[in-house]
Amino acid sequence: MTVRRLPLTVRKPSWTRIATAWLPFADAASDDLPLGRLLRLALFQVSVGMATVLLNGTLNRVMIVELKIPAWLVAPLIALPLLAAPFRALIGHKSDTHRSLLGWRRVPYIWFGTLMQFGGLAIMPFALLLIGQPDTEMAGIAAGALAFILTGTGMHTTQTAGLALATDLAREEDRPRTVALLYVMLLVGMMLSSLVIGALLVDFSPTRLVGVIQGAAVLTMLFNLCALWKQEARHSAPIEVVALARLPFAHVWRGFVAERNAMRLLVAIGLGAAAFAMQDALLEPYGGEILGLTVGATTGLTGAWALGALGGFALAGRSLTNGIDPLRLAGFGLAGGICAFLMVLFAAPLGSPALLAAGALTIGLGVGLFSVGTLVAAMALARGGASGLALGAWGAVQASAAGLAIALGGIARDLIASLAVADGLGATLALRSTGYSAVYLIEILLLLVTLAVIGPLVGRDRILPPAGTSRRFGLTEFPT
Repeated sequence: MTVRRLPLTVRKPSWTRIATAWLPFADAASDDLPLGRLLRLALFQVSVGMATVLLNGTLNRVMIVELKIPAWLVAPLIALPLLAAPFRALIGHKSDTHRSLLGWRRVPYIWFGTLMQFGGLAIMPFALLLIGQPDTEMAGIAAGALAFILTGTGMHTTQTAGLALATDLAREEDRPRTVALLYVMLLVGMMLSSLVIGALLVDFSPTRLVGVIQGAAVLTMLFNLCALWKQEARHSAPIEVVALARLPFAHVWRGFVAERNAMRLLVAIGLGAAAFAMQDALLEPYGGEILGLTVGATTGLTGAWALGALGGFALAGRSLTNGIDPLRLAGFGLAGGICAFLMVLFAAPLGSPALLAAGALTIGLGVGLFSVGTLVAAMALARGGASGLALGAWGAVQASAAGLAIALGGIARDLIASLAVADGLGATLALRSTGYSAVYLIEILLLLVTLAVIGPLVGRDRILPPAGTSRRFGLTEFPT
């Protein structure tokens, strides 16, 4: 008698079933890359999200309100980490072809990025305290610039090589949703970090600030070590050699910008990025100085922004799956940004912290829609495997425009506020909030100009999936 064996069914842990059901893009996991291993790899995104909250959500408010550092000095410091963003394409290319003595390609870049991020966060609080003292201000500025540059360069290096490692580990058909899941984890890390940091800094003191920032440095090292553990195989050869890498960069770039509408799209990307980013160094100080919010409450604004961006990303994914024009989606993001800045603008005269929080949430929603829409449109211009170039162009234009806008926003806020308080604009505008309001009005005007630039491109030369193919949304690489 033949005994028939039934197939053995292995029950997955309950937490993985919950994660797959509720976590966006969790279905990117596979037998070769289980969800547990993928989420462990995503810890490097959590550490980057934590650093982003500190740089853009906590330190700018602390420096301006508690430490009384002028906004014209704070804004350029906050913008310094963005200087490394245009080099992400070069970092990714180097990690593609690098071969260390130990046989790794991605791990050395993630490791050295982690060390730079750790070093920047370790010296940052002491540099800020030096800036706040008149007799040590110049030394503090130099040390602060070094700290911000180290942290920013480390974040961009870690992210670029980490995302490349994720694409190496995932199956080809799962790569878009794998990287999308890592981007979701970045936003989750930002939200959780804003809640924890905000709770720790409710009773603010310089000593507690030092402890929080250096604690973030230690967690960065621990998270990234855990993320890297046994992820990349040694002596892993590059999967393929891209032919475009052998061509001169100038030749490839001329071919890209020669595409119809490419330059107009890049201009729209730059204008939109500047419009959304000008307030990055001012939103939390605005809540603290004008509305009297605590450090913890203003840090929560960054969490609201991250929640809005996560919602925008999810909405963009659903909309693109349903066939919406990506530039129309970007236009919706711009319109949402206009509404958001109006909320923020009226929060001061109405004395409404709730309206400010709603504005921060809507800004994140607008950024998510605009970023995804313009990125998809830029990558649609790529020809012959030049998606890396399109991605690099998108990131370089966005980062450069955002960094310049952040610096100009801080300078404009100080100049206009000083003029207003000195009664140079009339008694009606002789308020500290006038400087902030002027920056928000400039951002609204920039968003309107961006709508005018991007409008003629909507519906023109749309690239749709071939008939009979899946239109499920995913991005091969989503820069963060």
